[in-house]
Amino acid sequence: MSRFPPRSWPPREPQHKRNGKIRAREVRVLDEEKKPLGVMSLSDALKLAQQKGLDLVEIAASAVPPVCRIVDYGKFRYEQAKNEKHSQKAGDKLKEIQLSAVIDPHDFETKVAHAIDFLSSDIKVRAKLRFKGRQKAHKEFGFQVINRFVEALAAYGQADSPPKLLGDRDLNVFLTPLSREKRAKLAGASPAAPPRTGKESSSPGAGTPIAPDAGNGKSPT
Repeated sequence: MSRFPPRSWPPREPQHKRNGKIRAREVRVLDEEKKPLGVMSLSDALKLAQQKGLDLVEIAASAVPPVCRIVDYGKFRYEQAKNEKHSQKAGDKLKEIQLSAVIDPHDFETKVAHAIDFLSSDIKVRAKLRFKGRQKAHKEFGFQVINRFVEALAAYGQADSPPKLLGDRDLNVFLTPLSREKRAKLAGASPAAPPRTGKESSSPGAGTPIAPDAGNGKSPT
């Protein structure tokens, strides 16, 4: 019975070159505390790292000249793995909530309740509003809805930045959970949307407009 030879895999290329593997003639060097030491020849950078009993690690190969850091390579690898793991977890903790420029008040309150649940669980929220048809000509109503949504969640999270338009259809805002201490202090604040007057209820997305073309008195269909 014939046997197949064991499969051999090519050695994995390290993510960062270090010490003698670095090929640049000159490098921009950072010390252990990430403080810049300036541009120097590769040989001088290697000598400096050796004097400190550390490694010279290339962290930005595409830069001109390449950027290298003097650091303990084992510690460097640990920091990299820790940061990657944290980034993956942060990416998982994001929930998206869809809104509309002509959202029904009851639906709006439901969306707010869902967002409160996410933020209270330390999950970041992305509120997304898409303009359809003639709504593109009256974006102020979408801004009003997004701003009311952010205000309704003020006791639980805060916007990373003002609402932003992506192209001419999508309006987005990201909300980051407040710390547990701040949430506790703001627990008495009302999570509900601001009171609506009879005049406001006659138009969708009532609130304080932010869009520069707000106040034209027309409503999208």
